[in-house]
Order: sequence, then structure tokens, then C-alpha cells
Amino acid sequence: MAVVLALLAAGANALATVMQRLGIEEVNARSSRARGLMAGLLQRPIWIAGLGLATVSFLLQAVALSLGDLSTVQPVMVTELVFLLVILGVWFHGGIGWREWLGVVGTALGLGVFLAASSAGGGHDRPQAEDWILLLAASGGAIGLATVLARRGSRSWRAACFGVAGGISFALTAAFVKTAADQWSHGPLFVLSHWEAYAVAVSGLSGLVISQHALGAGPVAASQSSLLIVNPLASIVMGIWLFGDRLHLAGGREAVEAIFLGVMFVSLSVLSHSPLIAAGAREERLVRFQRTTQRSKQLPSA
Repeated sequence: MAVVLALLAAGANALATVMQRLGIEEVNARSSRARGLMAGLLQRPIWIAGLGLATVSFLLQAVALSLGDLSTVQPVMVTELVFLLVILGVWFHGGIGWREWLGVVGTALGLGVFLAASSAGGGHDRPQAEDWILLLAASGGAIGLATVLARRGSRSWRAACFGVAGGISFALTAAFVKTAADQWSHGPLFVLSHWEAYAVAVSGLSGLVISQHALGAGPVAASQSSLLIVNPLASIVMGIWLFGDRLHLAGGREAVEAIFLGVMFVSLSVLSHSPLIAAGAREERLVRFQRTTQRSKQLPSA
């Protein structure tokens, strides 16, 4: 059931992304001020529907994490890229070629075999304070190192480093969500009395900011590839570390799991290089550039 809910959450979030992007494009030409933009968005039913769908996606992911393991749910969530590609192709009548379909099939095959071979169990341990401290220190150090490395190098390198940082941030957010979801049985006041609920907002916002830096730093294929590889790997490590997730590794299963995880990662990289995905990122940067140019023209000359 957790896998089904995670797939629904991934699909809902992909559709929400497209709907919100359409809403933004409808008002971009009418207002260059943030207040005007938000006022315009609140008048666009498609944007409001997208916001509602994103909320539904978050709730579905939270329920999936409460029912399943972090090391199972988060790898499933990367299928959002598959849903996004299909939605863009159908909605905008874009060309989905054999490479894209190969990426879709490879992602599904790699993920399916990995889940079947690993048969993750456990995941019911309550994280101890010392585990959180060590994990936060390790995650914070890795995120900080990745962002420092992103200051120099080629555009692809910088985008990839930001993608690594974003992947770790989103994995950490999922760990906080799982903890808060597990606490929900005691009631909302119990959840709000613990720090993990507030950490969801902090880590989620940090991941969002980092992912935006990744988009602006270089090619979307570089940032998405690194994010989609690091996020599930970091989630598997966190699931084992915090919640006692157990992957079946006996009988040569570890080799099968590693191979098909690799198949999934390569397939996701193929999808992130699709013109449908890359074109969307280029259009978003073009819109931001145009709005910045319009603001500069409106400034009075000295």
C-alpha cells in the first residue's frame, strides 16, 4: 500500500508542477511585481488547483511514509520525473521519442526489481536523540561541502553539486515527515510539541532554495541527475540509520539490487536530458531574465 500511495504522490506532484507553471505563465506578462504576481495567481483556478494537488501529494507521501519504510518510499518518489515527462508530452503534444520511452521502461524495471529483491523490512524503530545529532551533523556537513564546491568549476559541475545538496536536503525532509507521521497517532498536539514537525518546514524550504540555485547554476540535466541519484541513496542510508530499515542482502541479492538501482539511475539521467524537461527549465530562466530586464528599464536613469 505504501508503494501505491508513493506512486500516487509522485504523479500528483508532477501534475501540480505543470498546473502551477501554467498559472504563472498566464500572469507573468501582466505583472512584474511580486504582489501583482501573487494577486494574479490567486485569480487563476489552474494555479489554485495545482496548489491543492501539491498539498494532496504531500499528504499522500506522509501517509506512505507512515505505512512503509523510508528506504522504500523515497526511491519510489523519484518516479515523479517519469510522470512529469509523460504529462508534458501529452499536454503540450511534445515528441516523446524512443530514448524517453527507454528511460521510462528502465526506471520502472530498475525500481521494481530493486524493491522486489530488497524486500525492505523493519523501519519501526523510533530514532534516538544521538542518532539525530550524528545524522544532522553528517547531513549538514555534506550539504555545506556540496554548496562550497558549487562555487567554482563548470556550469555542469556547479549544477551537479547543488543537486547533491538538494537531494540530501529532501531526503532529510522525508525523514522528518516520517517521524511526524508516526507521531500522528498520538494526536496533532503531540506532533506539534515535538521539534521534528518544525524541522519539516526548515529542511523542506532549504531543499527548495537549493534546488532553485541548481536550476540557475547550469544545465537541468546535471542538477536533476545528481539530485535523483543522491536522494534515494541518502534516504536508504537514513532509513537504516534512524528507523532500523533492513534490506535483504543474502544470496547474492546485494549485487542484483546494486545493478538495478544503477539501471534506474541511468534511466532517470536519460529522462532528465529529454528536451521536454530541459526546455521547461530554459523557458523558466528566460522568463526570469525578461522580468529582470523589464525592471531595469523601469528604473529612473541617474
